[in-house]
Amino acid sequence: MFYYLFQYIENEFGFPGASVFQYISFRAALSVITSLLISMVFGKWIINYLLKKQVGESIRDLGLTGQMEKQGTPTMGGLIILAAILIPVLLFAQLHNIYVQLMILTTVWLGFIGFLDDYIKVFKKNKAGLAGKFKILGQVVLGLVIGTVLYVNDQVVVREKLPDGASVENVEDASGPEVDDIEAAHWQRIKSTKTSIPFFKNNEFDYASLLSFLGPGYEKWAFLIFIPFVILIITAVSNGVNISDGLDGLATGTSAIVGGALGVLAYVSGNIFFADYLNIMYIPLSGELVVFISAFVGACVGFLWYNSYPAQVFMGDTGSLALGGIIAVFAIAIRKELLIPILCGIFLVENLSVVIQVGYFKYTKRKYGEGRRVFKMAPLHHHYQKMGMHESKIVTRFWIVCVMLAVLAIITLKLR
Repeated sequence: MFYYLFQYIENEFGFPGASVFQYISFRAALSVITSLLISMVFGKWIINYLLKKQVGESIRDLGLTGQMEKQGTPTMGGLIILAAILIPVLLFAQLHNIYVQLMILTTVWLGFIGFLDDYIKVFKKNKAGLAGKFKILGQVVLGLVIGTVLYVNDQVVVREKLPDGASVENVEDASGPEVDDIEAAHWQRIKSTKTSIPFFKNNEFDYASLLSFLGPGYEKWAFLIFIPFVILIITAVSNGVNISDGLDGLATGTSAIVGGALGVLAYVSGNIFFADYLNIMYIPLSGELVVFISAFVGACVGFLWYNSYPAQVFMGDTGSLALGGIIAVFAIAIRKELLIPILCGIFLVENLSVVIQVGYFKYTKRKYGEGRRVFKMAPLHHHYQKMGMHESKIVTRFWIVCVMLAVLAIITLKLR
């Protein structure tokens, strides 16, 4: 909103300083500050409201130290996160940008699904919440919409360098107004399903190439690979964050770290100068996502004010499903989804620990007549709790590992 307001003021009245809103770095800074204030200031009001309405978490006794002390802690705190993301984005982002529109859709859609789950648990007193098949269905529908839009929308393109001597096209610079002439850079607009592969010299991969066996014209069938892959990523990451949301501040802090790394990747991918210097894919218009991810990071850090140990509020599925979906769609939009196993390594390991535990238990029960376990408890963070490690120490160490993975994901830009 403010972007359009100050653009109008500048065009109509030539007001000094109004053009500062044209710059992503400035609006990103305002976005993170606003999201922090919303989550920290209004978060307390929302927590008090939830307490008044007795929207408390029902805790199962799993034999974990300090677990039952959390009984009655307000849940559905994800509403704080959603508000702290959406309000700054609506205030400072370019709302006509297709990538911003997709991120808003993702936030609202998965936030709504998570809200339904929490509502059923809290108000309907049904501990099972929303049936798993409906959660998956919601994630699949979102993936179908996101994948289709990214595949067919004309704004979703990449630009590649032309050979020397070719004509110069106008290019959008993510750090400011449109750049009309860059002598050393010649770019062509390409509609493709290419993405980036970490650690490889020529680090671009086209999903369409998997269908090359179909012969000439195989590129037009790329959606058969691309869209299902988008659905898979969104479902996996969204559920991964949901599973990780078991200790105070774990999912929130980890998401903030991942969001910070994604912000760096989005900025360099949407800035023609950095993309040229790093020899990476340049994605016009994607730089605007920095404003969104700044609100995302601010919302997560602000929520930690109340969610850090001992938590005064839990995000519930309202927050965890949305956070995971945002990370997934954001990575896909900037064509860095193949970095997710590194960047979201904590969520991946948490997911795998559950799969391994369940799979091994069923296998040994069939083979020996008695189920056996790999971990003392799954997900992995509960395994360490069973070993006697304090909750806050587990969370802090997971954060440290996440920082290391985030740095590794960023340096893959040159590590090839």
